[in-house]
Amino acid sequence: MFESLSSRLERSFKILKGEGKITEINVAETLKDVRRALLDADVNYKTAKQFTETVKEKAMGQNVLTAVKPEQLMVKIVHDELAALMGGTATDINLKGSPAVILMSGLQGSGKTTFSGKLANMLKSKKGKNPLLVAGDVYRPAAIEQLKILGEQISVPVYFEEGNKNPVQIAQNGIKQAKQNGNDLVIIDTAGRLAIDEEMMKEIAAIKDAVKPDEILFVVDSMTGQDAVNTAKEFNDRLNFNGVVLTKLDGDTRGGAALSIRSVVDKPIKFVGTGEKMDALDVFHPERMADRILGMGDIVSLVERAQEQYDEEEARRLQKKIAKNQFDFNDFIGQIQQIKKMGNLKELASMIPGVGKAIKDLDIDDDAFKSIEAIIYSMTPKERSNPEILNGSRRQRIAKGSGTSIQEVNKLIKQFDQTRKMMKMMTQMKGGKMPKMRR
Repeated sequence: MFESLSSRLERSFKILKGEGKITEINVAETLKDVRRALLDADVNYKTAKQFTETVKEKAMGQNVLTAVKPEQLMVKIVHDELAALMGGTATDINLKGSPAVILMSGLQGSGKTTFSGKLANMLKSKKGKNPLLVAGDVYRPAAIEQLKILGEQISVPVYFEEGNKNPVQIAQNGIKQAKQNGNDLVIIDTAGRLAIDEEMMKEIAAIKDAVKPDEILFVVDSMTGQDAVNTAKEFNDRLNFNGVVLTKLDGDTRGGAALSIRSVVDKPIKFVGTGEKMDALDVFHPERMADRILGMGDIVSLVERAQEQYDEEEARRLQKKIAKNQFDFNDFIGQIQQIKKMGNLKELASMIPGVGKAIKDLDIDDDAFKSIEAIIYSMTPKERSNPEILNGSRRQRIAKGSGTSIQEVNKLIKQFDQTRKMMKMMTQMKGGKMPKMRR
């Protein structure tokens, strides 16, 4: 995400490289390039103009310290203003109702139904909520079925009324059902609509009036750029929603919607979708996003994702095995599965400071572990538990069974041996204890 904007901004800051101080001339030249970069990223023109004017005002008022280069100072100012432009800090969702009611709104094809499932999954696993999904899209033939499938995947009940074409009535009945069944959260999926469709806009306004939701979220495809911002404004004028959800942010290399939407509608971005899986949903943190846009990584989000997959009991078990040099291929494949659960591999790597720029032109496939898994799964249970018995003939058999070469099998076993030695050495350095992850 934001790859084009990141590289353009990096080039802009190079104008100040080698300069001894900030002057009106070199700042003007830099910010002219920054504004072009923002406009190319499909940022709203007024937003881009106001942004560069604010940065210029702050830059000209700064005394450059001897230890700080003009280029570094400009990056700091731009970083702070990018974060402010996107809202400054993360904004919580309102879950105070009994049950709390969240109403979804958005265009056709924005990913609203999928997001409803993702949000239910997130609030169930992270907030301990007991959600009910309500199928209020009575126009799209597959909408109810899609929500039912998503509900099954995350073990969340779905309320629907086959044949009923009244979404207001369905929403009201869904809330009644939640009260009877003890669900403390209701997420109402609605039909996708066009902002220019007056009848459909009146309908969602009627649902809002009938159920009085605690939270109205506007779901928008971030890849539509400036169109997303214009549509958000029209929806906000009618619904006065509480927050924005940007879907498909993993495929958006420009970032115009994320950078413009807050300043145009004055409503916070609350969540961002970063992939197809049901756990590919993040709370939106403006400062962290500014870090990533400027190539600084996002180590906090990376650690948080790791913590979600971190199992203390499993870590203790591994600690004992590593200390005794008993770490085997079963443990190795288990660690691979945990990494895969954390999300898209290229996105994870880009969260490490300095790595994003280095890998921007690399194609890191989510199937990067495929051949490794094939090799390990072609081993017998005894071989996975006792790697030392993997002699030449066994390796030949594994190569044939996994559809790989003997060289690939040998390479993996060598890397595994090196990893095992390194892990044992680290454990010994820590006094027999693996380092704990801070929560």
